[in-house]
Amino acid sequence: MPAPRTQAPVRPRAFAQRFSATRRGARLARLLAALQLVEWGHPRGSEHHDTVTVVVAELAANAVLHGLVPGRDFALFLAHDDSRGITRVEVSDTHPSRPAHDLRPAHVAPALDEDHGRGLVLVDALAVRWGVRDRLGPGKTVWAECGLSERPGTPGHGEPAAPGAGAGQEPEPWEAEPQR
Repeated sequence: MPAPRTQAPVRPRAFAQRFSATRRGARLARLLAALQLVEWGHPRGSEHHDTVTVVVAELAANAVLHGLVPGRDFALFLAHDDSRGITRVEVSDTHPSRPAHDLRPAHVAPALDEDHGRGLVLVDALAVRWGVRDRLGPGKTVWAECGLSERPGTPGHGEPAAPGAGAGQEPEPWEAEPQR
């Protein structure tokens, strides 16, 4: 009698990498995230690819500009989960302070004459949800979940997601924080 076939649990695909806390490191994080998204089936120019790439760029730039601790790197973690319909971006740095935007309402934009302060407003507009949490060791992790507006190999690929899809749902924790 043959053994019954069971379906293996679907695990999110993940990417983790540490980068030097420099402008070059932030650029490399963005470029490698873009390449990883292509490998996961989201070609350059697709809405999901562009959204996640911009979120990575903003969070990596913040880690370099505001989360810099001399001699310490920052880390990027991406998890792509088709079953939940999201890509989660996590950027960790070793600076203890929280983002200023985390302390005020999301709808408050900086004044027109301010040079900085628009990155997290952009992340707030693009991500389904985002937040800040403590990490193992010193520092914090700023995370964002980007909804899949298109799913490769399914009917309607490239069509926008339904309005409010996934809104109001609490994010499920990932199995473990990546090794940094």
